[in-house]
Formats: sequence, C-alpha cells, structure tokens
Amino acid sequence: MARDSWDSWDSWDEDGTPHPLALRRTGRSEQEPDRLPEVRELEVLGWEPAPEDTLWVFLPYVWPPADRTWVPDRSTHWAVETRLDGHGHITGVEAAPLADPDLHDLDREAEEALTALGLPRRPPGRLWLLRPPGSLPTLGAVLDHLRALAQERGVEVRPSADFLALVRAELASPAAESESESESGSASGSGSASGSESDTDR
Repeated sequence: MARDSWDSWDSWDEDGTPHPLALRRTGRSEQEPDRLPEVRELEVLGWEPAPEDTLWVFLPYVWPPADRTWVPDRSTHWAVETRLDGHGHITGVEAAPLADPDLHDLDREAEEALTALGLPRRPPGRLWLLRPPGSLPTLGAVLDHLRALAQERGVEVRPSADFLALVRAELASPAAESESESESGSASGSGSASGSESDTDR
C-alpha cells in the first residue's frame, strides 16, 4: 500500500466532508440518530451506523478510510419516562428531548475512554457509518470476528491499548489485501493494453 494511502488512517478525518447524501437535508430533526432519512438511505447502500458501545468508541478512528463516512448529527435524543400504578401497570408514558447536560454526560464517557487510549477527541456533531472491509458481510460479523480473535490471542475485550492495537492491525489486513488486488488488476489491465497496442503495430 502506498504511503499516502495511509495518511488518513488513525484519524477522525477532521478536514473531511460528509457523505453527499447528507447535503440534501439540513436543520434539526426529531428523529433518533438511526432513524434519520439520510442514515436509512446509506444503510440501503451498505453502510451501517458505528456501534455506540464504549468498547468500540475508537472504531471510526482506525477504520479503513474508504469504508467509513459520516453525516452531520441533526438528530434528537429522547428520554422516555414511564408511570406505573401500584400494581405495576403502565398508566402513562412521556417523552422529552434530552437536556444538554445529559447529552454532555453521554459524550463525556466516550471522550474519557478515548483519552485513556491516548487518542484525540472526536469532532463533535458527527454520526459515523461504516462498511465491512474484506470478505465479512456485515459490521456485526466484523465485531464478532474481532472479539473472537482477541480471545484467541489472550487479549482482554475491553477498551485498552492492546485491544486497540489488535483491532487496528486486523482491520488494516483485509484493506491492504483489497488494495493490493486492485493494484494488481490495474497492472494486469495495463499489460493487456500494451500487448494490444503491440499487436496493432505489427
């Protein structure tokens, strides 16, 4: 893999632009993140929302750049309060947008995990979407593979430098193979073209 192909690895793509589908819509939406129309459209194209679990908070940072994208987060996070009577029966449900302090609490846990791993803060206001690199069909399959690989190699499955290093190396492997095959195909195509020109000259 060419050196410049690696320049955007291990980054939050700070200077990057959102996926073009995101440009069709602006303004705050009352939808939860996974129900935004642009997210649904990208899912049809094979993208999946990055997991929100703290275990995977670093994932977009080390994911192959060609297989990650983002859209502006214009969603609303809702707090749902359920009222029960003395018998445990539901008597009412109320939903209200999460207040800013509650949203900051959600972000704080993720940022603390990143800081513990020695990684920079995430650019605010982004929803990350990923595609599985290599041959695995879904994001869930990739995560299952990474967990199994960690257990096989005796690496604890938790946010840690060792787990981060394992995930980074494993994600780079199929991406590197894919680019290598692509470059080989291009070289082969160039060779065929040269051969055709030679035949024409004769």
